[in-house]
Amino acid sequence: MAGAREAILNAIRRGLRRGPLDAERRAALERRLVEHPSHLLPAIARHDGAERVRRFVERAEAEFATVARIAGPAAVPGAIAAYLAQRNLPSTAVMAPDQWLERVPWEDEPLLRLRKGRAEADDAVSVTTAFAGIAETGTLMLASGPASPTTLNLLPETHIAVLRESRVVASYEEAWQRLREETGRVGAGLLPRNVMWVTGPSRSADIEQTIELGVHGPRRVHIVLVAEAGEGGDGGGR
Repeated sequence: MAGAREAILNAIRRGLRRGPLDAERRAALERRLVEHPSHLLPAIARHDGAERVRRFVERAEAEFATVARIAGPAAVPGAIAAYLAQRNLPSTAVMAPDQWLERVPWEDEPLLRLRKGRAEADDAVSVTTAFAGIAETGTLMLASGPASPTTLNLLPETHIAVLRESRVVASYEEAWQRLREETGRVGAGLLPRNVMWVTGPSRSADIEQTIELGVHGPRRVHIVLVAEAGEGGDGGGR
């Protein structure tokens, strides 16, 4: 394994027309990896939580996602059942084995049939949490792990992402920093194996410059935005 790694690095060095870094440049690189300096932050970073959430919803909907804002975790099953019924979608879904989702009172919607685990090719609907939402662009940050299989984000045509309002941040830099802090890996240079950024449904205009949804992933991205204690929320769909 070490030999393969060195062969790859040597090929990169040849492409860059240089050898291994000298001690000074290597130290500067390692310092940068530990400190994680931020770049220029957008103006949205100056706004409070309510404005960040409003901006996130606005940007997500502009990118063809749909958003339902609800008052708390107890309303999650009803919001999902209503969304599926309104679009004549199946009430069977595969759900991430996520501890937060497991505490939701799914028994309040007995017609919802949920299976926990990875998505298979014939799964039409998936339900996951999102690690963060980016107000700057209306993007979801999805971090892979045992409780969040990546297949759930890619295979089903309909992806329902449950996002708490407290996890809406202003910028990508803030989301990365939060991920490092919450995984206990600040300064270690380690992250989950896969981090996905999802901005609305999968789409492409490669064919005759006509936008087609669901080309490389889900055709629909629906965000259930959950207000927690003291955060407000309009208690209804949008």
